[in-house]
Amino acid sequence: MSALAALEVLFDRSPGRPLPLPKPLVRVYGPLRLPRDPGQPHVFGNFATTLDGVVSLQVPGRSGGGEITGADAHDRLLMGLLRAAADVVIVGAGTLRAVPRHRWTAQHIYPPGAAGYAALRRRLRKDAFPLNVIVTSEGRLDLRLPVFTANKAPVLIVTTSQGARRLSTVRNLPGVQVAAVGRVGPLTAAAILGAVRAHGPHDQILVEGGPHLIGDFLAEKLLDELFLTVAPQIAGRDDSSMRPGLVTGRTFAPAHPLWGSLVGVRRGGSHLFLRFAMPSQRSLA
Repeated sequence: MSALAALEVLFDRSPGRPLPLPKPLVRVYGPLRLPRDPGQPHVFGNFATTLDGVVSLQVPGRSGGGEITGADAHDRLLMGLLRAAADVVIVGAGTLRAVPRHRWTAQHIYPPGAAGYAALRRRLRKDAFPLNVIVTSEGRLDLRLPVFTANKAPVLIVTTSQGARRLSTVRNLPGVQVAAVGRVGPLTAAAILGAVRAHGPHDQILVEGGPHLIGDFLAEKLLDELFLTVAPQIAGRDDSSMRPGLVTGRTFAPAHPLWGSLVGVRRGGSHLFLRFAMPSQRSLA
């Protein structure tokens, strides 16, 4: 990480107090502020998109965010930083299928920052790893994947009672629990957050996708902020490729457009790292 150039801070009006980042992380990213309200969690999303709005190439084996950003080191450092600051990382089953070998920890996405991430979590008095939450309405998961078997981060599978029946063998996996919400899907963002909060007190909750999941959080006004990496790539679409954008399964404009407020811009090479405050229940209160 010592060879990684510092991000250029072009604009920063982010809310909250600076986190106690170790010097190597401050040198590259600068200060990171996150709001903290003991009465309710701060929910923030992190995505990457091409210039033409593609967030996944939808190609087997090449559907992850690394294909969007070109595995940019600054983007990976930021992903790790947000995971290190989070108590919980939420992903949908589709995201897990796109990157089946992944684990949602800071150290996994950016190993050079491992020492700094661990130091940050100690300073924040957090557990060694954030709770990994996998959302699946049907419970169709491969429980042999590393996220369930590596015995690193604890895992909570949020599903329906129907899905929970398919996941009965979870009881044989240390550190993996199932929370059933309702009888059948789809699962609402409010229900997912309810299951997470029932699991324990969590101040910072990170949502990493996919597009259906983030769309639900936006539609229910349960996403406070969005971190968005814009990569200098044109991915393109044609009639045979349904490449998703940031949100899938929801339509907001023109009837009910969601307008964010820009609170941060950083630049690393030709990548832009944007941060938006979104119209959430917190901001509307």
